[in-house]
Amino acid sequence: MKKYDVVILTQKGFYEPENPDWYVKQVLQEDDLVKKALEKKGLKVIRTYWDNPNFDFSTAKIVLFRTIWDYFHRFNEFSKWLDATKDKTTFINSPELIRWNIDKHYLQDLKNKGINIPDTLFIKKGERRKLTDLQKVTKWDKIVLKPAVSGAGRHTYKLTSENIEKHEDIYKKLIDKEDMLFQEYQENITEKGEIAFIVFNGKFSHAILKKAKKGEFKVQDDFGGTVHNYTPTEEEIIFAEKVVSVCEPMPLYARVDVMQDKYNKPTIGEIELIEPELWFRFHLPAADLLADAILQKL
Repeated sequence: MKKYDVVILTQKGFYEPENPDWYVKQVLQEDDLVKKALEKKGLKVIRTYWDNPNFDFSTAKIVLFRTIWDYFHRFNEFSKWLDATKDKTTFINSPELIRWNIDKHYLQDLKNKGINIPDTLFIKKGERRKLTDLQKVTKWDKIVLKPAVSGAGRHTYKLTSENIEKHEDIYKKLIDKEDMLFQEYQENITEKGEIAFIVFNGKFSHAILKKAKKGEFKVQDDFGGTVHNYTPTEEEIIFAEKVVSVCEPMPLYARVDVMQDKYNKPTIGEIELIEPELWFRFHLPAADLLADAILQKL
């Protein structure tokens, strides 16, 4: 049976696609940069999808979570796969970090450790208060509503006094099934964008500025957002590294999404420890930094 040092994990739709569009080509390019960086270190590397029934994950020393961007749509399946696979190999990042990072209640943990987060109500499944009730309690003019387990902008809505009642039906359907977050909207994400800090073994590598298209607030490129090189300030780097430093255990890689709050202080949007886009194509040395970190792990 063939053995591997590293398995680069993707989703089935990104595995050997016949006619990839621009978006999938980016995914393939990113994974290829990582694969080549690892192979330069003399490591045996293979790429496969997480729910591949024909792959034996016990043949791999390390499974590197990369572009598994369907897991939040298939959370129950993915959760069972995690449980069935975690003792066969070593996950990067660790199973503990993956479980913690899947649910956005981790933001409360970060706040408890002194990290600035947007003002947030964590709403439990089955909550009977309406969105308008929550707005009366918070007195927030603009709100972001999102599921506690989500990604790629799934069921993420910007609410105002003008449109909040129109979202009551979808909110009721969602809150009957899952926990939700009700957050004060950060105006600076529209005005200044969101900065993604890429961190390996606790040390800053590079940063990317994500900007939403006009009339949109979601910055992901699949919503029309654009990505730009960014040179952060020392204060911003210190903030991003501090966010990573309070995670337990220390993640091998992390992406810290940061915006400025209403006081123009850094505040965390999210920390991505499962399958973040890391924009190796914008900063080619980053793939080697990741490969070095994995080699140390091995």
